Amino acid sequence: MATLIGNPLIKALIALFLISAAAATGDAPFIVAHKKASLTRLKSGAERVSVSIDIYNQGFSTAYDVSLADDSWPQDAFDVVSGNTSQSWERLDAGGLLSHSFELEAKRQGMFYGAPAVITFRIPTKSSLQEAYSTPILPLDVLAERPPEKKFEWAKRLLAKYGSQISVISIVVLFIYLIAIPSKSSAAKASKKKR
Repeated sequence: MATLIGNPLIKALIALFLISAAAATGDAPFIVAHKKASLTRLKSGAERVSVSIDIYNQGFSTAYDVSLADDSWPQDAFDVVSGNTSQSWERLDAGGLLSHSFELEAKRQGMFYGAPAVITFRIPTKSSLQEAYSTPILPLDVLAERPPEKKFEWAKRLLAKYGSQISVISIVVLFIYLIAIPSKSSAAKASKKKR
């Protein structure tokens, strides 16, 4: 055991662990933000993008003057239908959650790659604003040509993929059932004859 602790590599790992543990328990907010976007096709042929951003404070102290700005939606491609692409709050307590959502309408067709939203906040112990970034969204295929989904299309795909396995399992279960049923009925008849 003494030789393990005397190893310089082990000493370095222990020191790194202690430093990271001390930094993690520091008295500061730790902002994590998750950005989601979904497409909704309207009957008129237009398409709407619903965006929601959740901001979590995973740290041990309150973040003040929290501001969210999501300027990754170009005005020539999207119109804001409801809500705003920016929002501010007075504070975000430790372990707290803030949510913001807005809706856009697409103007043109094509793939869209959205950038992360920017969150700025203030820590009482520091004079400068701190920045955090949300997760980026997956690429959106806006106003794409989609064939209408037919009823029971999923069942056809499931049978095409797993049809042979389903038929083999069905035959085995039927065989076991046919063997088990006559033995149960003959056992019942045998017990009646003994009485």
